[in-house]
Amino acid sequence: MSFKRLFSRALGAAPGRLHMAAHSHHLGPDVSFTGQVECWDDAARLADRKWDRIMGAVWPAAQAHAAAELGTGEPGEIVFASNTHDLLIRLVAACPRRAGKPLRILTSDGEFHSARRQFARWEEAGEAVVTRISTESFETFGGRLLAAIARDAHDLIFVSQLMFGSGLVVDDIAPIAAAGRPDGPWVAIDGYHSFMAIDRPFPAPLGDTAFFLGGGYKYAMAGEGVAFMHCPPGYGPRPPITGWYAEFDELGLAPGQVGYAPDAMRFMGATFDASGLYRFNAVQHMLIDEGLTTTAISNHVAALQQRLLDTIEGSALGRAQLLNPPTSGPHARFLAWRSPSAAAWCDQMMRECCITDVRGDVLRVGLGLYHDEADIDAFAALARALV
Repeated sequence: MSFKRLFSRALGAAPGRLHMAAHSHHLGPDVSFTGQVECWDDAARLADRKWDRIMGAVWPAAQAHAAAELGTGEPGEIVFASNTHDLLIRLVAACPRRAGKPLRILTSDGEFHSARRQFARWEEAGEAVVTRISTESFETFGGRLLAAIARDAHDLIFVSQLMFGSGLVVDDIAPIAAAGRPDGPWVAIDGYHSFMAIDRPFPAPLGDTAFFLGGGYKYAMAGEGVAFMHCPPGYGPRPPITGWYAEFDELGLAPGQVGYAPDAMRFMGATFDASGLYRFNAVQHMLIDEGLTTTAISNHVAALQQRLLDTIEGSALGRAQLLNPPTSGPHARFLAWRSPSAAAWCDQMMRECCITDVRGDVLRVGLGLYHDEADIDAFAALARALV
């Protein structure tokens, strides 16, 4: 079945392109353009009063959609920002720690750059002590991480639910999330590659004891500028990095007072570009209208992934090490092959206007709702020409 009709603008903008990197830059459906225009029109029509509509209708609707997709059922515990790095900074600044001591961070060696780079820089500056659990061998990763958590020697536990490089899934994050306490340690789950790729990846009651970071740039199909964080109640009631929107409902406070919202808005920043929220809501409404749940989209992608694997058998790519073969459980929306030729293959396909991407020696091929069997067959033909 094909859903290309929902992506006519993006596909029509580059008709000769075979975009096989939905995990990297997911093409936006037509309704995301409609959402962008709606944001502009509201600003033109309402001027200063646009914020009444944004904070009174657009923001709450986006919170409800995010909470429903997560499975928490707690829209009030969702706060938005332009990117997850911004939210990470606010979270870490509020995280409890020993007075005068560096923040003790427990994480993996497979985290995305926004966390990996920032943690390394804090470590370099003496502001953090970082323990990194190797993701290999992945079969034992969860047990080794839990053993490190049990030693109770960390202030912040930060780990991806789905590893961005390999596509491997941490199957049960419940015991990790359960380690969180308001006075420390805090647990933060990076769900950038699991949100809307895995059905309800963060169900209640996980949200009572852990943070969750995600965004709209990948499988939510909403583009940039609409990252979010689920904030467990009682954790960090007065974040030290704070913008005036954190007291948006208390603007009558006396000068000099620093008020905070009681819900996730306490982690809010300042004036922001609301267009991502409009796009996110527009895409969510489209999915509802089309009857496309996260599970339905995952099933569509899984069938295409299997067809791809079948059609590249015997090729150089087919002989490479597939890091995340399909399983009966949750799976990444991309396939990841390890090979010393990964970068060369990526370049070769780019010359044929086929977009994949590479991370070190790993070639990643991401599929989405805008792909169909014809795309898989076209990709397989290119894969069979790789050497």
